[in-house]
Amino acid sequence: MSLRNTAVSGVIWTFSQQFGVQVIGFLVSIVMARLLLPEEFGLIGMITVFMALGQSLMDSGLTQSLIRTEYPDQKDYSTVFFFNLGGSILIYVLLFFIAPFIAAFYQQEILTNIIRVYCLSFIITAFSAVQLTRLTKEMNFKLQMIIAIPSLIISGMIGIALAHKGFGVWSLVWMQLLQNLLNTLQLWWRTRWVPSFVFSKEKFRHHLSFGYKLTISGIIDTIFQNVYQIIIGKFFIASQVGFYTRANSLRQLPVMNLSTALNKVTYPLFASIQHEDARLKSAYKEIMQMAIFLIAPLLIILAVLAEPVFRFLFTEKWLPAVPYFQVLCLAGILYPVHSYNLNVLKVKGRSDLFLRLEIIKKIVIILTITVTIQFGIIGLIWGQLATSILAFFINTFYTGKFLKYSSWEQTKDIFPIILLAFVVGAVVMLMDDWLKSKLVMDLLRVFAGGVVGGLMYTGIAFILKMDSFKSLKRIILKR
Repeated sequence: MSLRNTAVSGVIWTFSQQFGVQVIGFLVSIVMARLLLPEEFGLIGMITVFMALGQSLMDSGLTQSLIRTEYPDQKDYSTVFFFNLGGSILIYVLLFFIAPFIAAFYQQEILTNIIRVYCLSFIITAFSAVQLTRLTKEMNFKLQMIIAIPSLIISGMIGIALAHKGFGVWSLVWMQLLQNLLNTLQLWWRTRWVPSFVFSKEKFRHHLSFGYKLTISGIIDTIFQNVYQIIIGKFFIASQVGFYTRANSLRQLPVMNLSTALNKVTYPLFASIQHEDARLKSAYKEIMQMAIFLIAPLLIILAVLAEPVFRFLFTEKWLPAVPYFQVLCLAGILYPVHSYNLNVLKVKGRSDLFLRLEIIKKIVIILTITVTIQFGIIGLIWGQLATSILAFFINTFYTGKFLKYSSWEQTKDIFPIILLAFVVGAVVMLMDDWLKSKLVMDLLRVFAGGVVGGLMYTGIAFILKMDSFKSLKRIILKR
């Protein structure tokens, strides 16, 4: 299969996986949000950073190194497997003993037991990290979809049943653990790969020399990705963490659905042409424009229709999350560009530059938080938008050098797309204000805004013959 056909097939299957998982997960979250209180979601939001930190430490970037290694063998895979497994056990033990201190920090005694149970997911997922990596390296996203969706459906149904029976926050904990367990069992059964009882110091040093910098970058990024939940959890009540978490998770639905799908394809794709800068630049540009073309109008229209969306899906009790969600949508537009720029550094083997950029961006975040925290939660969220824009120029600095594709050139390529999305968003806003004045029900407001906005955006893109529209059309029509 040609590189282009492989990439297209990968995009289709990984998008199907992401779309299916996100839609099912979204439906489950709607039911859970109606059954549980914002503060119960807030408790899980408080420990998200520790879960993500554990995952970064456990992996140590070694699976990323496996993907970029051209011909990994059984020793490579087995070495990484046993390192991940051993690391996961050590991290679980560490978190088990520091759980009371985390609970004391947030002044939430229940967090001690939640952390000690929830963090078992580290050990469970460590058993299947290499199997999943092998599927990604082979760009076998069809099988990943077949594994992920049943796990989510079964765990979601059980989570809803537990919430209905009054298990509260524990329904979220057991649902996540069950999902991880089902994923792991299926990956072992369907991939048929098992580790050999070998641990090569030479292989370990090879992968660690690349991966440890990504690990440090991942730890730093994880802390700062969740720093807002840490600050909100420390200085505000649990329900405010719940509102922020709900707003952020809904924003992530389109962002991660598209970005993660494309990111899973672009990293192995970029790795396969890492020595051909002209092809790498061309592939990067096309994927970046296509991602922005899809994500920008979706996020802007969602921001405009946030009030009826939240009231219809989650009921009135979640309306305080609306202003958070609107600003977060704007901050999420550039998210795909951040990921793809950093993927270029990874496939070029420059994890040192990757780490350097992460440190610079985190200094920017610290300065922004220092300035915006005095304006409360909404000020912190506006700060996220500011840092997202600054991060774009920071991330594109080295990509511009490697691919001769500067920040200015990338801005020129995506600006018309974002401008069109804002124009369409303004039209949808005017229409929605009129519908609201006529006391039209929320579902019809959302439906009308989405349909009119989507048709208008697509129609103008067709008339203007935008490159990203033509690329997307070519992929859909497979020609």
